[in-house]
Amino acid sequence: MADDPGPVFAALADPTRREVVRLLARTPGLTASALAGELPVSRQAIAKHLVLLRDAGLAEAEHAGRETRYRLTPEPLTGAMAWMAEAGGRWDTRLDRLRRRL
Repeated sequence: MADDPGPVFAALADPTRREVVRLLARTPGLTASALAGELPVSRQAIAKHLVLLRDAGLAEAEHAGRETRYRLTPEPLTGAMAWMAEAGGRWDTRLDRLRRRL
């Protein structure tokens, strides 16, 4: 995962998952039911979104008795941000070359 930001971008492509990430960043330890209470989707839909976030390395489940609580694991975001900075830097270089030619 560290070298490939694809799973992070795929996970964050969905607005509901982005909102789940925002909520987990603000309040670690939320349950799927609590997340569903904050969003206009069912608990089952939240569970599916959480699976995708976990697969991308962006969320981690912690079992506490009968509840499963989720927390954001932001480390994969670093790799995705580094990829964006590198890609942006390449475009800046290309645009600078084009400006000099024009």
